[in-house]
Amino acid sequence: MRCRFSMDWGKVPLLAVALGLAPPAFGVSCMTESQMSAAQRTNLQQSAQMLGDNVKAANAAAVRTQTIATVAAQFDGIADSIQTINSSIQHAALTVDAVYLLDASDLKAAEETQFFCGVTGSPLTVEITIPALPPGKYALAILHATGVQQPQQLSLVLENDPAGGQDWKLAGFFTRPMMMGGHDGVWFWTQARDYAAKKQLWDAWFYYQTAEYLLDPVDFISSPNLQKLQREAEQARPDSLPGSDPLHLSSGTQTFDIVSLHTGELSNQLDLVVTYNATPNQDPVTARAQVTAVMRALLQQHPELQTAFHGLWVYAATPGNQSPFALELPMDQIKNSAPPPGQHS
Repeated sequence: MRCRFSMDWGKVPLLAVALGLAPPAFGVSCMTESQMSAAQRTNLQQSAQMLGDNVKAANAAAVRTQTIATVAAQFDGIADSIQTINSSIQHAALTVDAVYLLDASDLKAAEETQFFCGVTGSPLTVEITIPALPPGKYALAILHATGVQQPQQLSLVLENDPAGGQDWKLAGFFTRPMMMGGHDGVWFWTQARDYAAKKQLWDAWFYYQTAEYLLDPVDFISSPNLQKLQREAEQARPDSLPGSDPLHLSSGTQTFDIVSLHTGELSNQLDLVVTYNATPNQDPVTARAQVTAVMRALLQQHPELQTAFHGLWVYAATPGNQSPFALELPMDQIKNSAPPPGQHS
């Protein structure tokens, strides 16, 4: 359940996170709203609002007409995202929260380009890094859809008419929630600090990750505040998280390979989502028994998870084209469930 995106600048790589302090490329500049002229600001805000209104109305056809040719030619991903998010934002109040004007027109060729937006060193400074960016004028607009149960952020990468006109067209589309489990990113950051102080590092780590996900509208921008959050998270990072190697989790005579852990939301409640490598070709009864064994083993090894999450959502991934068996259970049902006969957890 991470951000949905679709963009294409003629086979260029996706935008990337900017965490370093490398100097910007020659001839590159960024303007925040306060640095723009009134005409520039109004033009960008109106273009972003028009696109956002069409997204809110689920009018994918209209959005496509406002999209650069290379992305419009491969529009299915954006169209799917527009339909997926519609149920959350169709009754929302949609506002343009921020716009950034990115001028890379003096670049000689496509190259990684870093923009510094604002006063360097200020907590309000935003860094944007785009690899293999062709010369041109671009903008980033961040919109908020609020006043609904599941408020959302819409981020639009816009490209200026290369002929020198005032038209801005869509070059990239990203969505991300503003809340999970009924709470915003600042709340998760505060809770993560409390868990870290109590040495409940698993709870702290996943709450830090959730805070970052909600507070950073897209993965290719950064700021001093977000970097502070990331540094705090790294200090609380548990040693046994799955990464290039899986986490080996034992349950009786069985050992399960956990390949992925992250937070997720079900019915406005926060779950921990677990993916493990399952035994293929299991019948549903056996698959459910194995999944619940994974749940019990994880809570036995990390009991602090019981108070931080509503429940566990476990995916039993298998090789090939098999559909994964998945099960979500609240914590009280996991604790009260007994292992099948002959198995000890």
